[in-house]
Amino acid sequence: MNWFSNLKGRVKTEVLLSRYTTFKIGGKADFLIEPFDLEDLKKILKKSKENKLKVFIMGQGSNLLVRDEGINGVVVRLNSDYFKKIKILDDCIWASSGLNLSKILQFCIKNGLSGLEFLAGIPGTLGGALAMNAGTKEASIGERVKEVKVMDYNGNVKRLNCDDIKFGYRDSSLKRFIILEALLKLERKSKKDILNKIKHFQKYRRLTQELLYPSAGCIFKNPPGFSAGELIDACGLKGKSIGGAEVSLKHANFIINRNHASAKDVLELIDYIQDKVKKKFNIDLELEIEVW
Repeated sequence: MNWFSNLKGRVKTEVLLSRYTTFKIGGKADFLIEPFDLEDLKKILKKSKENKLKVFIMGQGSNLLVRDEGINGVVVRLNSDYFKKIKILDDCIWASSGLNLSKILQFCIKNGLSGLEFLAGIPGTLGGALAMNAGTKEASIGERVKEVKVMDYNGNVKRLNCDDIKFGYRDSSLKRFIILEALLKLERKSKKDILNKIKHFQKYRRLTQELLYPSAGCIFKNPPGFSAGELIDACGLKGKSIGGAEVSLKHANFIINRNHASAKDVLELIDYIQDKVKKKFNIDLELEIEVW
């Protein structure tokens, strides 16, 4: 039965989620819904609660491994134009969570706004970047946040200022909410300077990261004082494969979908890596990706 037939947005049933993740892995979801606006989103939450369906928020699926069994529940993608707005407020931008990071950077170049160049080459949406505090060794998006508009899972909308939000290493307290919009503080700079910085980060990622095969980016967080990739490499695990999943030869903290990998293949390889690193260095590698 389709409990969501009264929505204005797109509703799909029994959808293969491998089509929606950068890993190209994952089973079916009972429902995949793209709400038209906030009213739709509230209805989805209400109906899901009434029917005891768990709700999952998906951005671009770039930091995500979906299990082979799929999702018993509702996957929501904020993919309509309503969730892809952006405007300038003084030296800040007010942007919606469904916007791709690449679109935000194009807007910043056009309007001479600097501060987010380090996001160049990171696939994903603003919402996903905020939830996981995306960034590099030098900078993270949380440092740019002035305010975030969110919805809780009861449909209540609230505004959080930066003091209300806890940002950590590839983590934030925003994961408890559905992120709707954010106010980000930037600086005025020349288009040329901004473009040069973006090209620098794009070049670095091309040289150091695995881009030829489907992946979910870095699998593990860097332990304090260490590089997860270097620890994995020191265990001699580059090229190690289980089924169709393989540790990248280019970047040891990437697991690639080399040959029709299943989520089971990836999870077994994750366990194998964690076990080897623990035995050799007595360090517990923590996942950076989400597993559904």
